[in-house]
Amino acid sequence: MIEILNADRLARARDTGALVGDILQTIRERATVGTNLLEIDAWAHGLIDEAGAQSCYVDYEPSFGRGPFGHYICTSVNDAVLHGRPYDHALADGDLLTLDLAVSLNGVAADSAISFVVGEDRLPENAALIGVTERALAEAISVAGPGTRIGDISHTIGTVLTESGYPVNTQFGGHGIGSTMHQDPHVANNGRPGRGYRLRPGLLLALEPWVMADTDELVTDADGWTLRSATGCRTAHSEHTIAITHDGAEVLTLAPRR
Repeated sequence: MIEILNADRLARARDTGALVGDILQTIRERATVGTNLLEIDAWAHGLIDEAGAQSCYVDYEPSFGRGPFGHYICTSVNDAVLHGRPYDHALADGDLLTLDLAVSLNGVAADSAISFVVGEDRLPENAALIGVTERALAEAISVAGPGTRIGDISHTIGTVLTESGYPVNTQFGGHGIGSTMHQDPHVANNGRPGRGYRLRPGLLLALEPWVMADTDELVTDADGWTLRSATGCRTAHSEHTIAITHDGAEVLTLAPRR
């Protein structure tokens, strides 16, 4: 299903996006060396409830997972890159943490992810990994607009990643979003320009470049959810929900300025 939002629902999408950006920023500011991943999950739960919103994750049960996700935020550490299920683990100095959050407010969902280093950053590869996903995301947003095809976005992301020397996995990528978290169209992180669905004003997309330092192969943890690099290398993931407008794209999940 592909949804096209009217002006009223787009206004609600802005509210949801602002909430997601605010929660991620709040948790980023709180997270420090020694913070437990279950503590982060509890923070997310409280902030979602306080806003009168609903988690898109806690009851999420897709075919690729093992039962309901059962938590309120994805917390992926170091070699974990996607669907990191929170567990009893304290963050260490220098850990590369990715937070991925999706919530629904007033019937419209938004989805975003950030990667950052906890404590002191001693590894140059961290900045390179985070930087390339942020750059790929920014360039993808810059080409998005009415008439752009999904393949144009995929090609833009893939070009940034591959030209920086990173392998690209296309199994998981961006997606349409609206009344539910995951909708068509799928937005792979590499592809051919000029192919696929033509974007229209009112469409929401969650774009999410992610990379692993030296592999494109994933392995799944025993929890049935957390996806890690097959080689144990570090990873990063950046994501925004955008709305296609009549003259380009509007980023809905920007973190507020403090």
